[in-house]
Amino acid sequence: MQIGKNKVVQIHYTLTDDDGEVIDSSEGGEPLEYLHGAGGIIPGLEEALEGKSTGDHIQVHVEPEDGYGDQDDDLLHEVERSQFDAVDELELGMQFQVDTDDGPMVVTVVEITDETVTVDGNHELAGVALNFDVTVGEIRNATKEEIDHGHAHGEGCHEH
Repeated sequence: MQIGKNKVVQIHYTLTDDDGEVIDSSEGGEPLEYLHGAGGIIPGLEEALEGKSTGDHIQVHVEPEDGYGDQDDDLLHEVERSQFDAVDELELGMQFQVDTDDGPMVVTVVEITDETVTVDGNHELAGVALNFDVTVGEIRNATKEEIDHGHAHGEGCHEH
């Protein structure tokens, strides 16, 4: 069976940046399982996996525009420190979910002063070229429920 739209695919992968630093890996763990064609993985990787079969091994270089996008300075916001009064110990790197006009967004604290806190709504890998080393595992047809929900349910299914 080949990877295509509405197939549930398992992959083992190692993700590195252009300096060879490992960013993420499924090595030693469970494979990543996703519904192909549903936007569950970055576009550049999904496109490279199209048509591949169980056992195939590929190496894929993905530029930011086909990954997590370019760094967008419009997603940097300076807010009053008082907005974080409920947080006991505010630290760089802390993440918060905020409601925006475009829906919920995760922001990361990138600067703290006595008066303000700067948060960044960019994905942590925005602007980063990504290198994937991937081995394709099991491929199966998605169930109607998985297609309706837009993601793989995996072992034992789940309730919504």
